[in-house]
Amino acid sequence: MAKKDMSERQKSILQYIADYIADNTRPPTIREIGRNVKISSTSVVNYNLTRLVEKGMIERESEVSRGLRLTDKSRKFLGFSSTSKVVNGSLHIPFLGAIVAGEPIESFEGNGEDMVEIGAMMFGDNTKDLYALRVKGDSMIDAMVNEGDMVILRHQSTAKDGDMVAAWISDGDDLTTLKYFYRDKDKVRLEPANPNYDAIYVDARKVQIQGKVEMVIRHP
Repeated sequence: MAKKDMSERQKSILQYIADYIADNTRPPTIREIGRNVKISSTSVVNYNLTRLVEKGMIERESEVSRGLRLTDKSRKFLGFSSTSKVVNGSLHIPFLGAIVAGEPIESFEGNGEDMVEIGAMMFGDNTKDLYALRVKGDSMIDAMVNEGDMVILRHQSTAKDGDMVAAWISDGDDLTTLKYFYRDKDKVRLEPANPNYDAIYVDARKVQIQGKVEMVIRHP
């Protein structure tokens, strides 16, 4: 895609979305986009997001307030660096900070500039959309995920019952937590693997999956 195919406003929006995701590991809201690219009308933001979807630069879940996702095409266009890559036989995965296996916290920490290095054969050719988080807390100890361990996740917005996920909860505050995911009618149950913690029940519309755990690296 040539750069002339996008307006300057659309380029600014796309860059802001990429920068926001790199800093927060979740997409911005419509109002955050408008405020930061100097657009006062949410309808104008929505119009430009629709054009970016049509151009294959983003994917969008219209029912979710932060339901935006960069595509491979937009990452290539922006030269987005926070992606997994193989270097000299080792797989380098962006490290985005900490996630709590316990009570939810406001957001991940980190910006993806640091990398976690593992053997390139661990994921074969399927190395897209991987990132790493350091675990804080003990709510997943019965799943052999302990304080200080590293979890490797694949960024995705859907999950099956029983998947261990990083979940973002938009229930008044921006909160993230590491839990097992289950659907329970119109709610989502985020289940710990420690009897000392209670499950978290949230309206399904207020939960966004940030990634599924693919691997646990034990803290030495």
